[in-house]
Amino acid sequence: MKITPVKKLVFTAVCAALCLVLPMAFHSIPNGGSVFLPMHIPVLLCGLICGWPYGLVCGLLGPFISSFTGMPPAAVLPSMMVECGTYGAVAGLLMRYVRTGSATGDLYISMFSAMVLGRVVAGLAKAWIFTPGTAPFAWVTTSLVTGIPGIIIQLVIMPAILFALSRAKLIPTRYPKGD
Repeated sequence: MKITPVKKLVFTAVCAALCLVLPMAFHSIPNGGSVFLPMHIPVLLCGLICGWPYGLVCGLLGPFISSFTGMPPAAVLPSMMVECGTYGAVAGLLMRYVRTGSATGDLYISMFSAMVLGRVVAGLAKAWIFTPGTAPFAWVTTSLVTGIPGIIIQLVIMPAILFALSRAKLIPTRYPKGD
């Protein structure tokens, strides 16, 4: 079973829409967005399921669409687009090329690498382009430490979502003969 380009486009549109809806729910909690990272979930899902071009588009489009609600604020939007775009692209690339023989292993390698690279690229973009003169590794506190609950949620919920979609035959099984 293969996902058609039309299904990938529809899934990307749904994930981009979730980038608007999920932050609205989490921003009712003080600092909910920076703690629970709700926009990262649909972007990672899109990259993992549809591949890097779709993940990149979702990662760029999701924060942009959501910014019309004021989340993320205009000052944060460029670095958020860089971060989420990197998440979607890296997750999609690695899911295509990483083959450990274990769907769970492939998933965690792809997700964890995308999470780290997205934060590093966004941190460097903030330090060198968007807010030059700031400490280049200030992102470690603001992006990593504050978001630990969100990172844990992603690492727990993403495999469950992907395996549920696979069992429902909505996405292809990675290793059809068993995991």
